[in-house]
Amino acid sequence: MGNREDLLAGAKRCLYEKGYARTTARDIAAASGVVSLAAIGYHYGSKEALLNEALRQALEEWGDDLGRTLAAQVDPAAAPEQRFEAAWSAVIRSFDESRPLWAVQFELVAHIDRTPELAEAFAEAGRQARLGLVELIGDLGAGADEKTAEKIGAFYQVLLSGLAAQWLVDARAVPSGRDLVEVLKLLTGGLHPHPEATA
Repeated sequence: MGNREDLLAGAKRCLYEKGYARTTARDIAAASGVVSLAAIGYHYGSKEALLNEALRQALEEWGDDLGRTLAAQVDPAAAPEQRFEAAWSAVIRSFDESRPLWAVQFELVAHIDRTPELAEAFAEAGRQARLGLVELIGDLGAGADEKTAEKIGAFYQVLLSGLAAQWLVDARAVPSGRDLVEVLKLLTGGLHPHPEATA
């Protein structure tokens, strides 16, 4: 690996161990084995740009790992309800291995108002994540136009971030994939008008 890759790997370690706000350029240099602090500016422009890139890459790796898990565990021939349950069960299990990644994301939300470039980076990453989630979770959004796919992805993103937040606070209280299916059926059933209301 070269300095650029070493810095990225070091920044990722620092994000997981110290969080975003407490990580210094010296921390990254020490974790990466790169002696010169100037290397951060040379390769990434700033410590913040490097940390943002490290977070983007960490999220991409999480998505790739989840994609492999879903491909192995979700039967494409199963009914949509079963695929939805299996996919979200796999997502919930993934929190065990990715706790530092979710913790740092929630830390960053607190800095969004004071850091416009972070807000901009998060907004674009969020859009990509929404479309990626539709792809990952499966064919419930297959064939949808981009606008509809983004709405489905936004729903998945809300579900994902809510589950992650609840898991960080109390993992025992997180609903299962089966619970999510049952609640969605209950809620969507309740949204249909009663026959007497349409008479």
